[in-house]
Amino acid sequence: MPRYPIGPAALELIRGDIVAQTTDAIVNAANERLAAGGGVCGAIFAAAGHRRLAAACRPLAPCPTGEARITPGFALPARHIIHAVGPVYRRADLAGSAALLAGAYRSSLEVAAQHGLASVAFPSISTGIFGYPVADASSVALGTVRQFLTSPGSLRLVRLVLWDQASLDAYTAAAQATGLAEARAVSSPKETP
Repeated sequence: MPRYPIGPAALELIRGDIVAQTTDAIVNAANERLAAGGGVCGAIFAAAGHRRLAAACRPLAPCPTGEARITPGFALPARHIIHAVGPVYRRADLAGSAALLAGAYRSSLEVAAQHGLASVAFPSISTGIFGYPVADASSVALGTVRQFLTSPGSLRLVRLVLWDQASLDAYTAAAQATGLAEARAVSSPKETP
């Protein structure tokens, strides 16, 4: 598992299932209505308990693209779910798409920090049905996380959980391209249940 120290924190890249993460929070690739959807969103609603999660999301909606909201994790191993709304990819507006995607990651990290969380796990936001190319999204995601973690705060671990090997490879290549140096033989920070 690639692991990169950034200030007092660490960034990890793993292949896995977002709903199985034991971090303080997991991030849901949400829609503006904060309603159950397909892909990552559908899996999170199913694992957390659809009825209770839908009831918790209802008063928080709508959530504009590039922003995030927090709910309990209910039946998930993670105590919280941060619902981040990424953009639908627009080839005609690359800068706008990148700014909104960066906003979704930044807002999620800010919400985690505001709640004193030490660890958070993200999926690859907007790269499913929203059509954002993984190679481009990985650069935006890693740059945003890196910039956020250079400032002191409660976060000690940010984990990007990638569904398939091709996505993990794209994120690993983006990490190398942005100059992140992989840690050697360092133990993981303690995750809180």
